[in-house]
Amino acid sequence: MNNWKKALIVISALLLIAVLAACGDGNEESNSEQSEEESNTEVNEEEITIGQINWAENIAVTNMWKVILEDKGYNVELSLLDMGTMMQSLESGDLDANLEVWLPVQDANYLEQYEDTVNFSDATWFDNAKVGLVVPEYLEEVNSVEDLNEHKDMFNGEIVGFDPGAGTMEVTEDLIKDYNLEFELLPSSEPAMLTQIGEAVENEEPIVAPLWTPHWIFSEYDLKFLEDPKNVYGGVEKIHHATRTDFADDYPKVSEYFNNWKMNDEQIGELINYVENAEEPIEGAEKWVEENQELIDEWVN
Repeated sequence: MNNWKKALIVISALLLIAVLAACGDGNEESNSEQSEEESNTEVNEEEITIGQINWAENIAVTNMWKVILEDKGYNVELSLLDMGTMMQSLESGDLDANLEVWLPVQDANYLEQYEDTVNFSDATWFDNAKVGLVVPEYLEEVNSVEDLNEHKDMFNGEIVGFDPGAGTMEVTEDLIKDYNLEFELLPSSEPAMLTQIGEAVENEEPIVAPLWTPHWIFSEYDLKFLEDPKNVYGGVEKIHHATRTDFADDYPKVSEYFNNWKMNDEQIGELINYVENAEEPIEGAEKWVEENQELIDEWVN
């Protein structure tokens, strides 16, 4: 074989090796980038299930998070439950998150019962909550829980309540005992309780009920909290979230989002208003999220 042919074969072989090596490096780089991309995402086809309670602020924030997380590519299901069932479902792992736990007083019983089997966040998303019995402002003679027995007949000996099993309902039962009130706490639902308050105020009739802030009803009617000298309801309450124990391992980004979440009175009040006045709660939440993207970016970026 001529020397020039041998040289040509050698050169061709070297070029082939170089091309194959380059392809291999490219594939490794591509695979590395793909692997890194996969490791940086936790979005999958499984649903994140968030518990929802039929309370105004809970409907607002659960729909808000559904919008935010679905914008990020997650599948989110909202499951309507009472508080007791929600905590049991977190313990069993059938539910991923409960976005509303009031501490240190209102939901202290759930913290005590589930602190070893449910993850209660140290982070809070609202730091200025208040709970207590309320009456209409026009009831000038009733300003304290201690005034209630004296005006028992005015209220027919009834405190109009909401969902049985709610922490505030249980604290209200404690309040009745601690003040020796000659009253019965009537459970119903939040919408039913709010309807009764609205009807009573419109007719300037007496009514007493447990309520809390943040809540839209205080912008609708002139209501006042009764003084609670024994501080049964506690002072300022903070709102936490809770998740199943391994949620942060499965969804570290979402767990971080929840821990970054913070709202003030104006923000939560506006969100509740948007959700309450929309044809569907999710539509109100979508509008609020669109208008408050800068705030949301502080939580999720």
